Amino acid sequence: MKIKAADLPGIGKKLSFITAEQSMIVLIVHHTGKRELYFFEDADNDEADFSINLTGEETREFGAQLLGAMFQPVDMDKMKMFKNQIIIEWVDVSPASPLVQKTIAESQIRTKTGASIIGIVKGEDVIPVPDIHVVIHAGDTLMTVGKRDQMSALEALCRGEETT
Repeated sequence: MKIKAADLPGIGKKLSFITAEQSMIVLIVHHTGKRELYFFEDADNDEADFSINLTGEETREFGAQLLGAMFQPVDMDKMKMFKNQIIIEWVDVSPASPLVQKTIAESQIRTKTGASIIGIVKGEDVIPVPDIHVVIHAGDTLMTVGKRDQMSALEALCRGEETT
């Protein structure tokens, strides 16, 4: 990627670059501190498809986010390995399940299946990272994490196909 810079006499500086998809992004930094960001879907177009004005602070924050200040993407090779080994599923609890009317601790889900509960939806309520004393009811939806075989065992347990 090549960034082009050009002086704009009496205005400031123009910075532009062509993306891998042949779009163009242009940033004009005025002497006053004002910043204008333009997006051209086709780099050959004379008129921008989208533009926005940013303050200096907004530009710095946006730049920091582009550099990964709050979020670092996962390496794709690591993500593929992760996706092949660990999955997150939403599992409904059937009235026939032996988990009904038991606390998370009493149900021993992790001991029996290896999967973990990371959240529960109870009607309109959502319980993130539930305490071990939360009681599981028929109709609850468990947000769970585990390997494929662990998830299969937990799904069977929630359907009532396995006994405790």
